[in-house]
Amino acid sequence: MSSKTKIVVLHMKEIIYTAIFAALGILLIILLVIMFRPGKDADLTDTGKQYTPGIYTSSLMLNNTNLEVEVSVDESRINSIRFSNLDETVTTMFPLIQPAIEDIAEQIYDTHSLEDITLSEDTPYTSQIILDAIKEAVEKAAVK
Repeated sequence: MSSKTKIVVLHMKEIIYTAIFAALGILLIILLVIMFRPGKDADLTDTGKQYTPGIYTSSLMLNNTNLEVEVSVDESRINSIRFSNLDETVTTMFPLIQPAIEDIAEQIYDTHSLEDITLSEDTPYTSQIILDAIKEAVEKAAVK
């Protein structure tokens, strides 16, 4: 009986590289399963109603001038934000008020949220007052 003994020589560098690539492969598979698992979209979107559809207003006082912030919503999102009674005298006295509300409205449309809104550096206090009025109008629209 002649048995032929085979000797296999493994270098430690090759074993380490193989273990690292195997671990990375397993990590990639786990990440792909987590990212593309079914039901992920159901977790992120709220299927219930958030708002009662309609147009809601909130008052805002600037220099003894009463302004109305008008927020239009449907069941799931905010459609438009604007001043309902902005006249020429107010825009003359506060020239940055219209760009401030447009900037805030654009951020709300993009994020669909009233959180983490970046206020304008030119008019931080006016922007905060406008944002508070928008939040008040949205609270009126919220489903209870």
